[in-house]
Amino acid sequence: MKINITLLLFLFGFGSRAQQLPLVFKEKPAGMETDTRTRVYLSPTRVLWQSDKTGKYVKDARNLLKPGNGQGELVNRDMVTLTSDARHKGAILLDFGRELHGGLQIVTGMMKKNGPVKIRVRFGESAAEAMADLGGKTNATNDHAIRDLTVEVPWLGVLDIGNTGFRFVRIDLSEADAELLLKEVRAAFIFRNIPYLGSFKSSDERLNKIWETGAYTVHLNMQQYLWDGIKRDRLVWVGDMHPEVTTISNVFGYNDVVPKSLDLVRDITPPTQWMNGISAYSMWWIIIHRDLYKFNGDLSYLRKQKDYLIQLLDVLSTKVDDKNSETLDGRFLDWPSSENKPAIHAGLQALMVIALDAGSEICGILKDNASATKYKAVAVRMRKYIPDINGSKQAAALLSLSGMMPAEKANEVIAEGGAKNFSTFYGYYMLEAMAKAGNYQGAIDIIKTYWGAMLDLGATTFWEDFNMEWIKNAGRIDELVPEGKIDIHGAYGAYCYVGFRHSLSHGWASGPTSWLSEHVLGFKVMEPGCKTVRIEPHLGDLKFAEGSFPTPYGIIKVKHTRLANGKVQSDIMAPKAIKIIRANL
Repeated sequence: MKINITLLLFLFGFGSRAQQLPLVFKEKPAGMETDTRTRVYLSPTRVLWQSDKTGKYVKDARNLLKPGNGQGELVNRDMVTLTSDARHKGAILLDFGRELHGGLQIVTGMMKKNGPVKIRVRFGESAAEAMADLGGKTNATNDHAIRDLTVEVPWLGVLDIGNTGFRFVRIDLSEADAELLLKEVRAAFIFRNIPYLGSFKSSDERLNKIWETGAYTVHLNMQQYLWDGIKRDRLVWVGDMHPEVTTISNVFGYNDVVPKSLDLVRDITPPTQWMNGISAYSMWWIIIHRDLYKFNGDLSYLRKQKDYLIQLLDVLSTKVDDKNSETLDGRFLDWPSSENKPAIHAGLQALMVIALDAGSEICGILKDNASATKYKAVAVRMRKYIPDINGSKQAAALLSLSGMMPAEKANEVIAEGGAKNFSTFYGYYMLEAMAKAGNYQGAIDIIKTYWGAMLDLGATTFWEDFNMEWIKNAGRIDELVPEGKIDIHGAYGAYCYVGFRHSLSHGWASGPTSWLSEHVLGFKVMEPGCKTVRIEPHLGDLKFAEGSFPTPYGIIKVKHTRLANGKVQSDIMAPKAIKIIRANL
């Protein structure tokens, strides 16, 4: 059959230019966007549950664990059979081994009935979520991404469905007197195929796993834009981006998902309004740009932000009263602190100082000394007023990082009770404040306790929120909840993340990855674009720590070893273009 390429191009709307274009376009047609992400197919690792073990309604379920090829075949070989009658509908629960982003590919065989079969598919970040019905006390939802749907699969064909975050998938026959022959059920894993340039390895395997899990959590959220969650909150939240961007800089180096996301929110938000409706998030936008320039040294990109930046800084400068106190609206730090109004006030006061300092620094870099002086003066004024933190670790961390509270005093507040009252988002800034006070071992211990507890419960990514009190008598998320145990996913949560609505892959929780790279491996950028990097490791009780750090000039590699006399020996390999400053330890 001869294909008329000109006709095909005309039908797809390219008009008279079609005669000049081959089927693979020399020029990008208007409205066309290239998806640079990779899609790979993964077979499940376990059949975690099946509705029937007699072989009557579910037969040969383990065949789905075999590698597939995505192709229907004219033989019913190694099929999995689900059947139903008036009393029972066959169903299976599959485990793909770790949290993934994407959907599902279902390959069917030749059923007795020559026609489509209706099934129900439920995706879950936990096994319990995949088994749950929508609504109810556990609050399973279809918010942002449809994870519970009924579809028809073809007779002897292939169907790709789903676009969400998941590890578990349950498939049920939806109708009585039905038969379904499954050749394959594979996860369609969608991700950016980028190398992990940064690395971390130490004498403590728990820390190693935490570093990797934080990196992987952010990697999953690096989709078309930088999201905060792959199941829920598939949106660009600028404040949430700050720990994510820091992780990206430490693990992947430059990636275009960062400027693309920053510019998206800038372009849809007038500088007289707050990004995402939250004043702190507009301030985080400023801070991210300062920090991003530190890592990549891209002055041309920074210049493009100047007009918007100046307008935003002017708005912020009006949000200070004659007592030097912030008067912001859109008041929010993180969810666990959201009912502590004095803490929010103290945190916003500190965050304004940090943002104004960052804005002043950017103006100086851009040779606008008048603006730099102007915004610095507002920050100096605001430092004269220090609100009460009302016991908040979040507020103490920000006041310490802004220089408005002595680091040692902030450390006392944050270290009290260890991981108690930590949060996945602001936990990063709590750890930073502890480092500022020199309490590196205390911070390492909290990382192992707080983030490590999620791993102990079966997590392969870090969660939107976590409370140490939840671990009491809790079942693992990678198992069906045993009788007498608490479903940690379905039973807990608050605010916007009640029950199964709770995201178990949230990029803002990746703070330990950046912290371990900066403070244990000791990578500290001293000059924009990593032209000068200080190496100052803090091993705590570790016997050794080694790893790498991406820069625009190449990768820096270090290995720190504690010697018998207690001193630390550091072996460093760096590109010649980078000046390395060794700390005297």
